[in-house]
Amino acid sequence: MKLSEVVPFGRSLDEYRHMFALSRQDLDKTILGVAYGPASFNAELFAQGKRVVSLDPLYQFEGEEIKKQFDRVADDVFGQVASRPQDYVWAYHKNLQVLRETRTRVIDLFVTDFARGKAEGRYIYAQLPVLEFRNQQFGLALCSHFLFLYSSLFSYEFHLQSVLEMLRVGNELRIFPLLRLDGQESPYLTPLIKELDSRGFHCRLEKVAYEMQKGGNTMLKITKT
Repeated sequence: MKLSEVVPFGRSLDEYRHMFALSRQDLDKTILGVAYGPASFNAELFAQGKRVVSLDPLYQFEGEEIKKQFDRVADDVFGQVASRPQDYVWAYHKNLQVLRETRTRVIDLFVTDFARGKAEGRYIYAQLPVLEFRNQQFGLALCSHFLFLYSSLFSYEFHLQSVLEMLRVGNELRIFPLLRLDGQESPYLTPLIKELDSRGFHCRLEKVAYEMQKGGNTMLKITKT
């Protein structure tokens, strides 16, 4: 896949649970969703009485404008997937139609929740690599489909500073996926892990029960030693 910008696609609570191997105990933590986009994870957890703070530069817009941005790029993204179905694993999403229906359902749920959630401080307009939160404010930070995936658009230094900032505000960080848009492992992954190890962090590559990009079923979990 080739994209010239970050696209406004979001994932569901069930996808987050699979991508990040989230346990019931994890979902009870104070969670920060970084570069969260129009995901429904926040809305679904809020409906269960839990609270997640989500941030994204996309939140400078109103919900309906975010939906329009999704509509503008959807045909191109799904068209690229349709042109190379062999690059993807059709286990969780059984086919392209199911994938599109899921993405549409997710953003519709997000839009329904967005105005209220923004007023309540659950959706915050912010962007990496600087976050306006206290040290260790969150028990768990999650970054889905941004770092590593868009390696062609963001530098190694941006990745490093972003990871360090998320580790400043969170006790633990999980990132998924670790592949670029072309399905190859990001060239930033190995040097980033070495750098974090040298700074005293513990990094672990963990297989998860979610795979859309072929070979993209590994999460990076980073904790403080």
